[in-house]
Amino acid sequence: MENEKKALWAPWRIEFIRSEKDGPCFLCNKKNDFNTEEESLIVKRFDRVFVIMNRYPYNSGHIMIAPYVHCAKLEALEKETRHEMIDVAAEAKIIMDKLFRPDAFNAGINLGKAAGAGLEEHIHLHIVPRWNGDTNFMPVFADVRVMPEALEETAKLIRNAWI
Repeated sequence: MENEKKALWAPWRIEFIRSEKDGPCFLCNKKNDFNTEEESLIVKRFDRVFVIMNRYPYNSGHIMIAPYVHCAKLEALEKETRHEMIDVAAEAKIIMDKLFRPDAFNAGINLGKAAGAGLEEHIHLHIVPRWNGDTNFMPVFADVRVMPEALEETAKLIRNAWI
C-alpha cells in the first residue's frame, strides 16, 4: 500500500517534471475520450478548447484549459483559439468565485520544461483557486497534497455550475 501511495503522488516530485514522458499526449487522449465526462474528468467542451480537472491538483478546483489542437507554442495557436482560452478562463473564474469563494487565483501557462511544464508538447492554461493560508506542512514533510473533496465530485460541481 505504501508503494501505491508513493506512485500516486510521484508527479508532485520535480523528477516527474524533468523526466522523459512515454506514450501519447494525455490531453490528446482526453479530448478524444467520449465515454463520459465524469470518467474523463472533463468539465466542459467548447468549440476550440476543453476544460479538464488537473489529476494532480495544487488545490481544490485546479482546472486546465487546453486546445483540441496538439500544439506546444502559444504563438502557433490560431488567434481564435487563444481568445477562446482566455474567455473560458474568465468564465471559469466567475464560476469558481461563486462555488468556492477563494481569496485569489493563480492562472498561467508553463511554456517549456524550465518553466515547470510537465507536458511541454500540448499547451494548456492552469486556473488554481487560492485561499489565505492554503499551504501547510504536508507537501513539505510527507510529499502529499490534502484535498478535501474527490476530483470527481469537484468536477461535477463545476460542470453543473457551468450550464
